[in-house]
Amino acid sequence: MRALIQRVAWARVRVAGETVGAIDRGLLVLLGIEGADGPEDSTWLAGKIAGLRIFSDREGKMNANLAEVEGRVLVVSQFTLHASYKKGNRPSFIRAARPEQATELYEQFLLDLAFQTTTPIQAGIFGADMQVELLNDGPVTIFMDSKNRE
Repeated sequence: MRALIQRVAWARVRVAGETVGAIDRGLLVLLGIEGADGPEDSTWLAGKIAGLRIFSDREGKMNANLAEVEGRVLVVSQFTLHASYKKGNRPSFIRAARPEQATELYEQFLLDLAFQTTTPIQAGIFGADMQVELLNDGPVTIFMDSKNRE
């Protein structure tokens, strides 16, 4: 499971011109699920994101997590995070999970994240054509991969 995490001043996701999820200060999480992912990947990733200390504390240091700043989370499915560009210039998405598996793990991730933090969770619509708008704060952008637990 891969996540591109952006600290945002605000973010929103729209489907067919209608806002389906929006947050003020918090994290925008673009989530990619691959065929080899399972529930343990979801639990690990949700825990890391919930505890991620990338907000400024009272001294201006990146030392606070979501709960400490009363931040929000917006999660958007993003199968293209598993793009392979090894051969040629047209990316392959063969590693991305099939929709049946990915939908289940996406929903599990939302539950895991809600369980591991007290912050409200907003989400896009899995598999929909979405438009995402955001104001990256910092900018702070972090990439996590449950298969490469650095």
